[in-house]
Amino acid sequence: MTPGSTAVRGAAALVLVVLTACGDEPAREEGHHEASAAIVARRDDGARSDWLTPDDRTDPARWLAARAAGRTLPPDDAAVARLQAVLRDVLARARPHFIEDPRMIANRTAQVAGMMTNAPAPDTLIAGLTAVAAPTGRRQLYGSLCQQYVTLRAGGADHDAALARLRDSYGAQSPSAPTAR
Repeated sequence: MTPGSTAVRGAAALVLVVLTACGDEPAREEGHHEASAAIVARRDDGARSDWLTPDDRTDPARWLAARAAGRTLPPDDAAVARLQAVLRDVLARARPHFIEDPRMIANRTAQVAGMMTNAPAPDTLIAGLTAVAAPTGRRQLYGSLCQQYVTLRAGGADHDAALARLRDSYGAQSPSAPTAR
């Protein structure tokens, strides 16, 4: 082989790599748009997706209501509208007390429901854990509280006992809690 032919092959390989890389970028973008379109389609069927993704525009309250109902939710269903309003209110009250946003609070609430056969209603769980977090005066991790709640329930505590134990545990973080000297 002559040095010129090696240089030509090297240059050709470089051009192919560049062209191939350029050709992949639009394909990736198209794939991304297709995935987004699939998510939008799922949103339109009554918010029945498995999880709310970061780019999901589904109202977390509507999504939790659909999961609680176990069916696709038509927008004009009066019972669904009432449940959605309750959940929206509970999520709004929870928001200042947790680091996670309403989407993640909804996802963690659904996760708890999936882990337990006798899980409380979503609004009951969110309100209960908010009552644990609020007195601390600090934003808490909702996911961590959920994990501790599930552990307590698995250990035999009922809903009220689990919340009482969590209140006792988190009460030490309260601004009015006595400090060690």
